[in-house]
Amino acid sequence: MTYPRTPSRVALVTGASTGLGETVAEFLGGAGWRLVLTARTESDLTAVAKRLTDRGTTVVAVAGDVGEAAHRERLIAEAGSLGRLDWLVNNASQMGVSPIRPLLDHPVDVFEKVLRTNVVAPVALAQLALPLLRKTGGLVVNLSSEAAVDVFPCAGIYGASKAALDQASRIIAAELADTGVGVTSVDPGGIRTRGYAEAEPGFDLSGVPAPDVTLPFWKWLAGTSSPKVSGRRYLAQAGPWDVR
Repeated sequence: MTYPRTPSRVALVTGASTGLGETVAEFLGGAGWRLVLTARTESDLTAVAKRLTDRGTTVVAVAGDVGEAAHRERLIAEAGSLGRLDWLVNNASQMGVSPIRPLLDHPVDVFEKVLRTNVVAPVALAQLALPLLRKTGGLVVNLSSEAAVDVFPCAGIYGASKAALDQASRIIAAELADTGVGVTSVDPGGIRTRGYAEAEPGFDLSGVPAPDVTLPFWKWLAGTSSPKVSGRRYLAQAGPWDVR
């Protein structure tokens, strides 16, 4: 007798071409997940997709800006073409001008762009993804930052956007409490990324851990049901992450 094969889980990861997004994509791909990946820099995204594909991972890579509605719609359509969606990982972020500067010295149009990428896009993607996530009891993972809760001069735009995303995550989690779909915020802690380097040119990042320091957290989260983590905010470098 043959039994139907259960399709492997599917994740949509934004900002997947470098840094934390790349690390999450590699972890999930190694665990057998199928992936829809996006980032603005096509060459970097293509390199990540090829590396994962060569290892046997099913990858759909679509370069573009999550701040654009048409791009968001295409991403969800690609996930639908894979038959399901289990995780939506909203990792794509904008820091603001480089180098960073005081909040009141920031151009207003840059502030609006950061909010569009860091707050509006994750919520809009969750709206589009909800029908697919309802079918799997899926999870929306919104990447936050220590700048959302602590005061870092010159990181005001980024911090404000991440604080707004944290609050939006809590509200959506409460609104979806009876649906089986979860929403959680994840603060990865200080990690060595291209965005960090661009925000503070010349700052020595040699003592800052690489994004793979968060891998134990992602392994834990992948083995935990959505309702158990929904509405919570996790520190990826803290551990253990049991519900308190």
